[in-house]
Amino acid sequence: MSMFGMEPLVIGDDILDIGSRKAVDRYCGNKAQIGLSQDLLMGRPGAFDVPNVKDPALYCSSHFRSTCGTGDAGQEIKFAKGTTTLAFKFNGGIIVSVDSRATQGNYISSQTVKKVIEMNPYLLGTMAGGAADCSYWERRLNLQCRMYELRNGRRITVAAASKLLAGTMASYRGYGLSMGTMITGWDETGPQLYYVDDDGTRLKGKMFSVGSGSTFAYGVLDNYYREDLTLEEAIDLGKRAIYHATHRDAASGGINNLYHVTKDGWVKIHAIDVNDMHYEFEEEKRNEMSS
Repeated sequence: MSMFGMEPLVIGDDILDIGSRKAVDRYCGNKAQIGLSQDLLMGRPGAFDVPNVKDPALYCSSHFRSTCGTGDAGQEIKFAKGTTTLAFKFNGGIIVSVDSRATQGNYISSQTVKKVIEMNPYLLGTMAGGAADCSYWERRLNLQCRMYELRNGRRITVAAASKLLAGTMASYRGYGLSMGTMITGWDETGPQLYYVDDDGTRLKGKMFSVGSGSTFAYGVLDNYYREDLTLEEAIDLGKRAIYHATHRDAASGGINNLYHVTKDGWVKIHAIDVNDMHYEFEEEKRNEMSS
């Protein structure tokens, strides 16, 4: 199929041709119609225009600044967001557990957001904050990780991937981005877990929870987490923490997607509606009280 009079595209052109003279010769004549910029054609897909004002950072901060909870920075457009994501390391690998609800203030805009980005068979990223910011920057990180693998003939380490994202966030600090992510996976050093946010903060740890429901999730995690959890116990803990967060936090809900990461890569364990989980845990609670 042709597009805007162009010759048909084949799968892989966008990866194999971007950054080459072939891409420029092929597309420059139609750049205005299809919206491709010179940056994209020359292999810089991460570049985009900033506001045409004297101080772009100040402009973005005053108009689009992200605030937590009931905070108000006097910005014209207020981020109203909510989610619950968590990940923790244990002797059997790493558990990544998230909800799937997207909100716009009190309005639930989606119940099926995929908040785990599968970068490669050994590397995962989670989304919390502004959905567009998280999705764009983590998919850009995915491209960088793939380019590293093609150039070096080996997978990028989790530490290096998180460092790339943190460096990008630091360069855009103050521009109004809203993002709190976890980058996790397995490399030659073993299981690794990092937290990266829109300020460029990068933390290494054994357990993180990010989002409006994270305080409720931490309450469960802090109470039941052990390094020597069995796989079944770890899955139940990830599931239970998300359930309690979605039960108490109106901005979290939908589907609980849970992943297990080992030396052989990640595996998606389940996708369960949190409403079904509610009745399961209620029945469990009644049985415990009656016994």
